[in-house]
Amino acid sequence: MRSPFACVFAVLALLGAAPAFAQQQGSANLNLGSISSPVLTLDSDRVFLESAFGRRVAGEVESKAAELAADFRQIEAELEAEERELTDLRPTLPADEFRVLADQFDQKVQAIRQEQAAKERDLNQLLDKEREVFLGAAAPVLERLMRRSGAVVILERRSIFYSANAIEITDAAIALLDETLGSGIEPK
Repeated sequence: MRSPFACVFAVLALLGAAPAFAQQQGSANLNLGSISSPVLTLDSDRVFLESAFGRRVAGEVESKAAELAADFRQIEAELEAEERELTDLRPTLPADEFRVLADQFDQKVQAIRQEQAAKERDLNQLLDKEREVFLGAAAPVLERLMRRSGAVVILERRSIFYSANAIEITDAAIALLDETLGSGIEPK
């Protein structure tokens, strides 16, 4: 599956987009060496995950996932206790009364599963949204790298069979993004 970065970078290169934001930022002291190539490569997952922005997002998502897991463990313990009580009641109740209680318990379990699944989806949507925000903010920064190298396109490294390492700019991109975007949160 292609990364969303690959298409955006190609479009930016072909359209020659030059947002004022990228031009107004301080200049990163990047070691691009003597890279002068019309094609550059980049590992977009590494750029996101190893940048300050991506590390912040990963930390937030990990924290929320840990909270979700803790909540689930508590709910699971409560449901197990309720199930034991129901099992203990079984021999003392007529079958039709027990069936009503068992069905109510089953409905409760199903509702909780749906709630937990919705929370997991929300967490995944948060990650997707943050990646989109990052992509939007990263595009002008990566275009700066492209212009500095005389490139017209940045390709996703994983979609290339073989290339010279000299055109790989992932580390330089991370450094410039960290300098330009930081963690993505405005200082207070």
